[in-house]
Amino acid sequence: MPRQGLVHIYTGNGKGKTTAAIGLAIRAAGRGLNVYIMHFMKSKRYGESIILKDIKNIEEKYLGKPYFISKDPSIKDKLKGVVVFEPGNPPQDYVRLIKKGLDKIKGVIKSGKYDVVILDEIITAMHFDLVSIDEIKNILLERPKNVEIILTGRYAPKELIDIADYVTEMMEIKHPYQRGIRARSGIDY
Repeated sequence: MPRQGLVHIYTGNGKGKTTAAIGLAIRAAGRGLNVYIMHFMKSKRYGESIILKDIKNIEEKYLGKPYFISKDPSIKDKLKGVVVFEPGNPPQDYVRLIKKGLDKIKGVIKSGKYDVVILDEIITAMHFDLVSIDEIKNILLERPKNVEIILTGRYAPKELIDIADYVTEMMEIKHPYQRGIRARSGIDY
């Protein structure tokens, strides 16, 4: 009898969503499961990728632009290189890129090759109107029932939470960024 695949969500404003998903990927790979990770909205390689590329049953893809996006115009004063857009009108080049990634993910999930599929930051992409909640729900509801799916990102809506089997909210209580300490290589990325 095939293993039952479940749906996980790591959400919230705290650190550790991607880290938790990567930990699950390593655990699964250690038990001989095949893992596919697509990092939405991330264009640079993070520290974990340096080691993950050496694990034969983990495949990883980055799908992002070399800039951040925001619906909040005040963020432009705080961060350089941010593209601010009106709610409901995201950058179309980003929408096309995410759509291309979702088409790839659908094929990955249906291929039968992977036991665990991670859609890192897909919930954030949904928050920024780069993908609709219906597209994500369809992926979850139409997947082969033996495929484990992990979604990460801030702002998980109730509709996705209701579908998921595991939901963990990472809550920021204190962060060094609040004291002006920037992200550090090997620790934060």
